[in-house]
Amino acid sequence: MLRTLGRQIKEFKLASILTPICMLAEVIVENFIPLLMAIIIDSIGSGDLKKIYITSLVMLLLALVGLITGFGGGVFGAKASTGFARNLRKAMYENIQTFSFSNIDKFSTAGLVTRLTTDVTNMQNAYQMILRMAVRAPFSMIVAMIMAFTVSSKLASIYLIAVIILGIILALLTTRVYGYFSQVFKKYDELNESVQENVTAMRVVKAYVREDYEKGKFGKASYNVYRMFIKAEGLVSLNAPFMMTTVYTCILLISWLGAKAIVASGNNAMLGLTTGDLTSLLAYCMNILMSLMMLSMVFVMITMSLSSGKRITEVLEEKADIVNPENPDFTVPDGSITFKNVNFRYNKTSEKPVLENINIDIKSGETIGIMGATGSAKSSFVNLICRLYDIEPPKDGEESYLLVGGKDVRTYDLDTLRQEVSVVLQKNVLFSGSILDNLRWGNPDASEEECINACKLACADEFIEQMPEKYNTHIEQGGANVSGGQKQRLCIARALLKKPKILILDDSTSAVDTLTDSKIRKAFREEIPDTTKIIIAQRISSIMDADRIIVMDDGKINAIGNHEYLVANNEIYREIYNQQTNDNADFDGKGGES
Repeated sequence: MLRTLGRQIKEFKLASILTPICMLAEVIVENFIPLLMAIIIDSIGSGDLKKIYITSLVMLLLALVGLITGFGGGVFGAKASTGFARNLRKAMYENIQTFSFSNIDKFSTAGLVTRLTTDVTNMQNAYQMILRMAVRAPFSMIVAMIMAFTVSSKLASIYLIAVIILGIILALLTTRVYGYFSQVFKKYDELNESVQENVTAMRVVKAYVREDYEKGKFGKASYNVYRMFIKAEGLVSLNAPFMMTTVYTCILLISWLGAKAIVASGNNAMLGLTTGDLTSLLAYCMNILMSLMMLSMVFVMITMSLSSGKRITEVLEEKADIVNPENPDFTVPDGSITFKNVNFRYNKTSEKPVLENINIDIKSGETIGIMGATGSAKSSFVNLICRLYDIEPPKDGEESYLLVGGKDVRTYDLDTLRQEVSVVLQKNVLFSGSILDNLRWGNPDASEEECINACKLACADEFIEQMPEKYNTHIEQGGANVSGGQKQRLCIARALLKKPKILILDDSTSAVDTLTDSKIRKAFREEIPDTTKIIIAQRISSIMDADRIIVMDDGKINAIGNHEYLVANNEIYREIYNQQTNDNADFDGKGGES
């Protein structure tokens, strides 16, 4: 974990080195000042003004040096810790972008948000404490202890006993507190998840009048965080009374025993202890015990950050299970697709595969329809083509592969493959920005004319031209200001801008009326005949004119053929066809768009 996190210090190594150096210099300066104070106090009795002036000037210079080094430690520490936090966020975000769907499945969205925000902030605070306090506190305590022993070894022994007692108490508290902080960030995930679901599904919440339920769910998650923090902070708060009790006990003992030593020696340095020595011992007492207090704060922060560091490391060390081969192929010859004995399962430990023994040869430019009940693995089938998931390794003695353009998909450069295989997913996503901005996700270099042509193919120009600002119309977050059917057509246009060799529509015209659906399919046939088109649909009318139709059933190919063949020979397809035609399921004409 430390090695993984340490790699993110990068360009802030110099600031990370200068911070403890400044803190060490400040500590050395601070611990010389009590000795000079003792000299001044003792010189007052002898009336040596020259010595007082010189010592005072040296004290002033040391104080100035301490001020400069302390300021430098603060500046360098802030730069190093904020830079470290920036690099952590950047590294996590960049690694997340490389994840395949199977990698993403290991983390919840709320968990990733917590790691990128709360956990990184904890690491930032802890790193700054480590660079400053974790260096300053122990060094200050050691130097002060040495200086105290040079003044009076007998009285300084009190400090040593106090340090041992407080160290034991601190160790016991830290052990208990770590367990609570390990749990509290899991509760943070639940809290973020509650907020995320509520905001994302706000329309559903209001439509079903579930505001009170969501408030209760959030309140429960919030209370769990509160409860865990109360337990942790309750233990941490015990540190202060123990610390202050020890400090005051040390002051009383030093004052009492020191006063007796001064009286016994007649305030003579040669015979025992002087008033100046007692003053410096009291100053070192505060240095030692305040250093212990700072150490306790450091331990608490480090304890809290250990859980955060572990969670961040999980993301940084997660390796994408779908990566480029050593010598990737950067050319996809055509849109042909071949499945040979393909099996697939999301979880390797699952007994039953999601896709089983898939065999089909699709020619370049062919239009393929896919029909099947919900859960028959239609989306899983097409996800393999653009390598969002990898197929299962072949069994012993069995040949198994998935070819695109006559080459195994695992031999392609991922970016190249996904540029040539354009997918319009079931869940259509638009981003805040203009219509043109959203369209250019498909091709950042596309001209406005190319965007307009793609929209004509997708029948999106019909509603765009009616908008006041046309293609510069602003799309709200998630496409909230366009209908479901309009959103689907914009997503199809965006996919077409990639000019792919394979176009996959994963139930992407479900919110479009049948008249518009037929216009889109006609445009595909006439304008992009060389592009292989795979259309997943629940309506027979959306795929009945396809070259071939695949009927999926429970992860297997039940039948393959054109519409007439399947109506005559396949029970599943015939049943769906009869139900939709007899029950007038496809009655929606123009204007029936949702």
